[in-house]
Amino acid sequence: MEHSSEAHHRIARISAHLYPSKSQMMDESCKLSRADCRAKGGAPGFKVAILGAAGGIGQPLAMLMKMNPLVSVLHLYDVVNAPGVTADISHMDTGAVVRGFLGQAQLENALTGMDLVIIPAGVPRKPGMTRDDLFKINAGIVKTLCEGIAKCCPNAIVNLISNPVNSTVPIAAEVFKKAGTYDPKKLLGVTMLDVVRANTFVAEVLGLDPREVDVPVVGGHAGVTILPLLSQVKPPCHFTQQETEYLTDRIQNGGTEVVEAKAGAGSATLSMAYAAVKFADACLRGLRGDAAVIECAFVASQVTELPYFASKVRLGRSGAEEVFQLGPLNEFERDGLEKAKKELAGSIEKGASFIRK
Repeated sequence: MEHSSEAHHRIARISAHLYPSKSQMMDESCKLSRADCRAKGGAPGFKVAILGAAGGIGQPLAMLMKMNPLVSVLHLYDVVNAPGVTADISHMDTGAVVRGFLGQAQLENALTGMDLVIIPAGVPRKPGMTRDDLFKINAGIVKTLCEGIAKCCPNAIVNLISNPVNSTVPIAAEVFKKAGTYDPKKLLGVTMLDVVRANTFVAEVLGLDPREVDVPVVGGHAGVTILPLLSQVKPPCHFTQQETEYLTDRIQNGGTEVVEAKAGAGSATLSMAYAAVKFADACLRGLRGDAAVIECAFVASQVTELPYFASKVRLGRSGAEEVFQLGPLNEFERDGLEKAKKELAGSIEKGASFIRK
C-alpha cells in the first residue's frame, strides 16, 4: 500500500496536469499536454487548421469541423479569444483532438503538419462598406497567413474564405509563387455559399427539397461575378425569363440580403460556416481517395482567358485534379459571363498587384 505522502504527491501531480494554474496555462507545453495525452488515441483522419477560428464564421466552422469524422486533429488559431473557443469546443465528445493557438507567435505551431488549412480570417462586410474597404484590411491578413503556410505546411490544401475571394486567391497564389511552393491544384477559393444559396432558392421556386437540387455556380464570388447556370440545374427543369432573372439576382445578392437583415450586427456567418464545412468535407473525401468528388470552387483555370475562375472541379488526393469546362450556355448566361469576366479581371489584377508591388 502507498505511503500517504506518496499518494498525496501523485494526486497533486494529476491535479496539476488536469487543472493547471494560470502560470502553467501560459506555458505552451503545459497548455498542450492535455490534448497531447489523447493524441495517440485520436480518431484516424486528417489534420485540419482553421485560421480565424474565434470569428463569426470561425466559431461555427470550428464546431462543425469538430463533428466531422474525417478530422483527427483540429488546430484553432486566432489573434484573439482562441483559448476560450478551444476550451469550449474541446469538450465535445467527438474523435478530433483540439488544440488552440493564440497570436502571430504561435502561427507556425498551428500550421505545422496540417493536411487542410481553412482561412475565414479577416473582417466581415458591414452595411455601407464597399468590397474595396474590405480588400484593404483582409489583403494584409491573408498575406501574413499564407506566408506561414508556405513555410510550415507547403503541401496542405488551402480553402480560402476571406473576402473578397476574387482578390484574395490571387494574393495567396502570389505569396506561394514568391516562396516557391505554389501548387495551383491546392489553392481553392470557397464559393460554396453561392451554390448552397442557389440550391435553396431554386428549390423554393420548384417546390423541391434543396438536397435534391444541384445548381452549378461559376465565375467568381461577388455580385455580378456570381453566375448560376440555371440551364444546367439537376433535376432538369425549365424557368421562365422572369424566374431566371429573379433567381440570378437573388443568388448574386444573397450576401447583401443577410447584411441588411442583420442591420449592422454582422454578415453571413452561419450559412457560410455550413457551406465551408460542406466544401472542406469534399476536400477531405478527395484526400481520402474517394471517386467522383465534384464541387464548384474558384481556382487557377484555363476555362476562360482569365487566370482564375470558379467552375466545377474534381477533388482528389492532390486537390483540384480536374477543372471542368462550362458546358452549353444559353443567351442569358452568355451575357452574364461577359459581365462577370469584365468585373473579375479587375479584382484578380488588384489582388496579384498587391503582392507584386
